[in-house]
Amino acid sequence: MSEDTTQEETAEVGGENQNQNQAELTVQDLAAIKQIIDLASQRGAFRPNEMVAVGQTYSKLETFLNAVSSSQGEAQ
Repeated sequence: MSEDTTQEETAEVGGENQNQNQAELTVQDLAAIKQIIDLASQRGAFRPNEMVAVGQTYSKLETFLNAVSSSQGEAQ
Protein backbone atom coordinates (compact mmCIF):
# COMPACT_ATOMS: atom_id res chain seq x y z
CA MET A 1 0.00 0.00 0.00
CA SER A 2 2.78 2.45 0.80
CA GLU A 3 4.38 1.70 -2.59
CA ASP A 4 1.19 2.80 -4.34
CA THR A 5 1.08 6.03 -2.36
CA THR A 6 4.75 6.75 -3.06
CA GLN A 7 4.29 6.14 -6.79
CA GLU A 8 1.23 8.40 -6.86
CA GLU A 9 3.09 11.16 -5.01
CA THR A 10 6.05 10.82 -7.37
CA ALA A 11 3.75 11.01 -10.38
CA GLU A 12 2.11 14.15 -8.99
CA VAL A 13 5.44 15.85 -8.31
CA GLY A 14 6.75 14.82 -11.72
CA GLY A 15 3.65 16.21 -13.37
CA GLU A 16 4.08 19.53 -11.57
CA ASN A 17 7.70 19.79 -12.70
CA GLN A 18 6.71 18.95 -16.25
CA ASN A 19 4.04 21.65 -16.24
CA GLN A 20 6.52 24.19 -14.92
CA ASN A 21 9.00 23.34 -17.69
CA GLN A 22 6.29 23.62 -20.32
CA ALA A 23 5.24 27.05 -19.06
CA GLU A 24 8.77 28.47 -19.26
CA LEU A 25 9.45 31.36 -21.60
CA THR A 26 13.06 32.47 -21.96
CA VAL A 27 14.68 35.57 -23.40
CA GLN A 28 15.85 33.41 -26.30
CA ASP A 29 12.22 32.41 -26.94
CA LEU A 30 11.22 36.08 -27.01
CA ALA A 31 14.05 36.87 -29.43
CA ALA A 32 12.83 34.04 -31.67
CA ILE A 33 9.28 35.44 -31.53
CA LYS A 34 10.62 38.84 -32.58
CA GLN A 35 12.36 37.25 -35.56
CA ILE A 36 9.19 35.35 -36.48
CA ILE A 37 7.13 38.55 -36.42
CA ASP A 38 9.73 40.30 -38.56
CA LEU A 39 9.82 37.48 -41.10
CA ALA A 40 6.03 37.13 -41.20
CA SER A 41 5.56 40.86 -41.79
CA GLN A 42 8.14 40.81 -44.60
CA ARG A 43 6.24 37.97 -46.25
CA GLY A 44 2.91 39.78 -45.97
CA ALA A 45 1.35 37.45 -43.43
CA PHE A 46 -0.59 40.23 -41.71
CA ARG A 47 -3.48 42.26 -43.09
CA PRO A 48 -3.07 46.04 -43.09
CA ASN A 49 -5.60 46.48 -40.27
CA GLU A 50 -3.61 44.02 -38.13
CA MET A 51 -0.28 45.79 -38.61
CA VAL A 52 -0.89 48.36 -35.86
CA ALA A 53 -1.29 45.67 -33.19
CA VAL A 54 1.61 43.66 -34.59
CA GLY A 55 3.82 46.75 -34.71
CA GLN A 56 2.97 47.79 -31.16
CA THR A 57 3.66 44.29 -29.85
CA TYR A 58 6.89 44.12 -31.83
CA SER A 59 8.03 47.46 -30.39
CA LYS A 60 7.26 46.37 -26.82
CA LEU A 61 9.13 43.13 -27.38
CA GLU A 62 12.11 44.93 -28.89
CA THR A 63 12.23 47.41 -25.99
CA PHE A 64 12.10 44.58 -23.46
CA LEU A 65 14.83 42.59 -25.22
CA ASN A 66 17.07 45.68 -25.43
CA ALA A 67 16.57 46.34 -21.71
CA VAL A 68 17.41 42.75 -20.83
CA SER A 69 20.44 42.82 -23.11
CA SER A 70 21.77 46.03 -21.57
CA SER A 71 21.19 44.80 -18.02
CA GLN A 72 23.03 41.56 -18.82
CA GLY A 73 25.87 43.59 -20.28
CA GLU A 74 26.11 45.68 -17.12
CA ALA A 75 26.06 42.55 -14.95
CA GLN A 76 29.04 41.13 -16.80
